[in-house]
Amino acid sequence: LELPHSLPPIVGNRTQLIQALINLILNAFDAVCQNDGSPREVDLIVSHRQAGLLNVAVRDTGSGVDPAIMPLLFDAFFTTKPNGMGMGLSIVRSIIENHGGRLWAARNPDRGVTMEFSLPVTASVAGN
Repeated sequence: LELPHSLPPIVGNRTQLIQALINLILNAFDAVCQNDGSPREVDLIVSHRQAGLLNVAVRDTGSGVDPAIMPLLFDAFFTTKPNGMGMGLSIVRSIIENHGGRLWAARNPDRGVTMEFSLPVTASVAGN
């Protein structure tokens, strides 16, 4: 868990944002539980590295995602899980976008995937 001591406030629906974050964390847990003896790590990293935006990243050491399916990850009804419905990441994307943010995924250089989203901070903090 990497959290700065102070973060700028954001405005949004608390329940929806928690739902989005929990979905990303549970997906990361699912990914590392499939590891075959490799380290099982999930990192939650929150940062304010760009003015006006708060970034949240969920990084796992799972097996990763095939580059061919990366563009499909956030599509409704697309899943890589045997019992998945393919709605989780699509819902997360909708929640983040409805809050003025952006969601993306990137393969980690070593192993696993990082799901990251950015949300705008309140106008008074962003200097608008």
